[in-house]
Amino acid sequence: MPPHCDTLDGPIVTAARKALESGNVNLILPFVPKEGETEVIQAFEKVVKVRKDPTAREVADLYFFETVVRIHRLGEGAPYEGLKPAGLSEGPVIPVAEKAIETGSPDELVKTLSNMVREEVTHRLEHVMHLKLDKEKSVEDARECVEAMLGLQVWSHSIYERIQGAAHNGHHQHG
Repeated sequence: MPPHCDTLDGPIVTAARKALESGNVNLILPFVPKEGETEVIQAFEKVVKVRKDPTAREVADLYFFETVVRIHRLGEGAPYEGLKPAGLSEGPVIPVAEKAIETGSPDELVKTLSNMVREEVTHRLEHVMHLKLDKEKSVEDARECVEAMLGLQVWSHSIYERIQGAAHNGHHQHG
């Protein structure tokens, strides 16, 4: 997964900042699994008490961000590898998906994903077709062609499975 959930400018830390600034822990709870709510609430209560002191505020906020991201990642079944700095590339799709959520229109996201799939299928298929021309020359050439054909099929099936599967590790797709 591209850097996003565990960055200082990602949606989890953004929601955690809003929760701390407003004093409302409920703003962050939707981002963590139910099983992690108690730990997040306890961390929130500790942090709110100490963040009145400007020196302690930065450390306390960071502790809360790390707690929330760790529990979020746990809910995804993913390891927590620390907070990542703001400004990391999140790849070409996340910003388009965020825009779709903002506008309520799927058009640009569908176009972006469709173009990516089209380009990759075209590239892989052209490679197979090129290798098919030489597959009769030797066992090695035939093996390379078979590997490319099976690679296209397996890759295509993995795309199909991804479309049919959950939208986000640990999160259920609503349909």
